[in-house]
Amino acid sequence: MDSESLLLSLELASGSGQGLSPDRRASLLTSLLLVKRDYRYDRVLFWGRILGLVADYYIAQGLGPDQLGERKSLYSLNCMEWSLLPPATEEMVTQTSVVKGRFMGDPSHEYEHVEMQRMTEGDRTYEDEVVIQIKEESRLVSVIDQIDKAVAIIPRGAFFKTPFGPVHVNRTFEGLTLADAKKLTSYFHFTEPIELKNKSLLEKADLDPSLDFLDNLEHDIPKGSWSVQMERGNALVVLRSLLWPGLTFFHAPRTKNHGYIYVGTVLSLDVDSVLSLKFLWMILGHCIAASITFKCAIMYQSLCTMSSCFCFFHSVSIPGGLYSSHGIPPVFKSFLA
Repeated sequence: MDSESLLLSLELASGSGQGLSPDRRASLLTSLLLVKRDYRYDRVLFWGRILGLVADYYIAQGLGPDQLGERKSLYSLNCMEWSLLPPATEEMVTQTSVVKGRFMGDPSHEYEHVEMQRMTEGDRTYEDEVVIQIKEESRLVSVIDQIDKAVAIIPRGAFFKTPFGPVHVNRTFEGLTLADAKKLTSYFHFTEPIELKNKSLLEKADLDPSLDFLDNLEHDIPKGSWSVQMERGNALVVLRSLLWPGLTFFHAPRTKNHGYIYVGTVLSLDVDSVLSLKFLWMILGHCIAASITFKCAIMYQSLCTMSSCFCFFHSVSIPGGLYSSHGIPPVFKSFLA
């Protein structure tokens, strides 16, 4: 979310319970302006908060003239003092992928990972245990990069690509229509396109090269990994990622207001876990159809694996005999028939 409209953006995203205390908001408003001035960024985004065991990481990103160019990530533990993070590399992502569990909240903390490596001594080859030290700061860089590539999104038309290549903010963007705001095709991944490059010329014939230069969400794998909901009497559309629980995108139709924020523990779901959520919704649908009055726990964001279950619940009352889909992501409604 843009730091220049931080208070409004936090208010629009507050439906997911992802708010900040008044003192944190005041600190962010002041410090992010200084970050923009001192680092000479064109725009500064408040990316979100990664929850740690000892402390939380507040993340901001600086953008240059090319909005799709390299983003500079910064972190803070107090919303006042910001430290610049190094860019992510493939080696860093691979190395930190072995670390599991929660963040500590200390960038100098080092994780120990033991792996077997083949050693050669003369003519003899053997395997031995090697302890690898992985800094939490490196893991922080990798996780931010993964989330950006997987679930950072924008509405169609909010940015445009010039014939010379750079991507700029579209000052004439007035928001999506209410009908378009409900479609996944109206939202793009805010990162370099992958699927678009594989499309044929015939498939690209109806695309506007200045607006449709990114991959949309329609064919994301697994299908159904996005929840699209209308809130505040259709005055706000909210998209939530089921692959990265904690990522919330918001857009007020027919306005310029849009953005995304991540607040969570960076524990992601795998494909099997997302599919298991669909099965849970199918069971819930049968219970409703059987006219059972009950207090049900609707899982907006769930982290279910064979070894652990970490869930966020939102309780709603559903009267027996009434086929109500209140609070149920539209992507799951087909399973409630």
